[in-house]
Amino acid sequence: MNKKYSNKTPEQLEAEVESLYELFHEYYDAYAEERSRLDRCERMYHAQHWADIPEREANEPRPVTPVIHSTIENVRADLMDYLPEAIITADSRPYDSLAELMTSIVKKNHIRCRYDDEYALLTHDLIVGGYSVQEIGFDPEANEGIGGAFIRQVDNRSIMFDPLATELQTSRAVFKFSHRTRDWFTQHYPEIAPELTEDGYLLDIAEDDLLTPRYNKSIMLIEAWVREYDADERKYRVHMLMLAGGKLLEDSRRVRPEGYFAHGEYPFIITTLFPRKGSCLGYGFVDMYSTMQQYSDKLDQIVMKNALLASHNKLLITGASGFDSDDLRDWSKDIHVGDNLNGVTWFSTAPLPSYLLTYVDEIRNSIKEESGANEFARGMTHAGVTSGTAIAALQEASSKRSRMCARQIHSGFRQAVTQELEVEKQFTLRKRCEAELGSLGESMGVNLEKLTSVRRALDELAVMPTALRVSVKVVKENAFNILNNNETVFRLVESGMITPSVGLELLIFDGKDEAIELMKNENAASSPDSSV
Repeated sequence: MNKKYSNKTPEQLEAEVESLYELFHEYYDAYAEERSRLDRCERMYHAQHWADIPEREANEPRPVTPVIHSTIENVRADLMDYLPEAIITADSRPYDSLAELMTSIVKKNHIRCRYDDEYALLTHDLIVGGYSVQEIGFDPEANEGIGGAFIRQVDNRSIMFDPLATELQTSRAVFKFSHRTRDWFTQHYPEIAPELTEDGYLLDIAEDDLLTPRYNKSIMLIEAWVREYDADERKYRVHMLMLAGGKLLEDSRRVRPEGYFAHGEYPFIITTLFPRKGSCLGYGFVDMYSTMQQYSDKLDQIVMKNALLASHNKLLITGASGFDSDDLRDWSKDIHVGDNLNGVTWFSTAPLPSYLLTYVDEIRNSIKEESGANEFARGMTHAGVTSGTAIAALQEASSKRSRMCARQIHSGFRQAVTQELEVEKQFTLRKRCEAELGSLGESMGVNLEKLTSVRRALDELAVMPTALRVSVKVVKENAFNILNNNETVFRLVESGMITPSVGLELLIFDGKDEAIELMKNENAASSPDSSV
């Protein structure tokens, strides 16, 4: 056990827990405006932003044209075509076989943790809230008990980083928090549950619609990550403490005094859309275009109010006219008696100027154009554009915004996979490589030389960072590029410019490596020397 930790008295540990709660409270107060901003962004995304504006007249029209919602969904649809896939490449020949196994292991990790679903949540957080958070961890029960790393999305409303830090790894601490009922604590921590008391956050959270659980009497569960520098060994250590009700539930220093993860970093990756100066967080599409959306809806309100007023004209009657107002209001009568028709006048609402309606359309089109969700990005084209090549070129040019977002997402994904490899190396990489080689040996045959090469590479990798021997690359091909690539390869093979074996190498599809290996085995079996 860590000597610094083991030498602490219960009073010192209690003081440490209290200091963490004080730091959490400091973070929570600093994040009050951020929580309001995220709440406002979600309401704008769901077209519920009229709730933030006081109603001046009873039953006044509050129309909503969900331009921002449509814009965000169109950009997210583009981003789904850029779903990242990690390819591990070796920086030196002896690591080629290990890099191939790492690629297979990472791919299976992402299938197991359903990263495609996590990716969809990440794109929502990134575009709507301005930043997304990925957590890299280890599941000891995965892969039939062998274990395996995972990457998952963290709701950006349930995690807090240092408000004073501009870079995640320099944070004094990182807090994840959620709410659990007392029954939950009784089931999971039966010895400590009776001692848990309300920690003062229940009333604060109860007023926050974003974090309010739909049940009463919950206790906040806090997952505190702390990174400290060991001056003697010149390295960082990261620890995790679980807090609730003013008590310490778990402390990773008891079982892993050398640090929760060997890489010594916070197991979180932040991806920002529009970075903020002086913060590690960011702004999203809603922050950029919410004012335009509100003005557009306000103009719609003016148009609708004008239409309602114009739908029923007013009748002005002077006292000298001699007509009774109630008598004139009765449309069932054919005859009305009065003294002077000059005292009766119809008053109609003046129509709005025509340029106002044009201006409404211009605002909406401006949101779409500036955000990158224009008609070309959505598969629509102007009249007169009929060439398939021209349409494809226009669509490619119109998706610049989506490609820029995808590049930022892929950068965060590359960092997450780099940490994922370190976690695999720390816990179970050797076992998984041997299991992977065993399965390949049964189906395709793995020679002893390859097995020896992998084991030697693992021995060398155990004493150095993974990034020194292998590199993480991200496949950025979207569905349209893959189809175009494969179609080009088919034409080259048909024309005889390349052989089918070369064409197979150039194709992009799932199971390509297995198909190549099977073709090699089939060719080897059919060759004249195979019987020797």
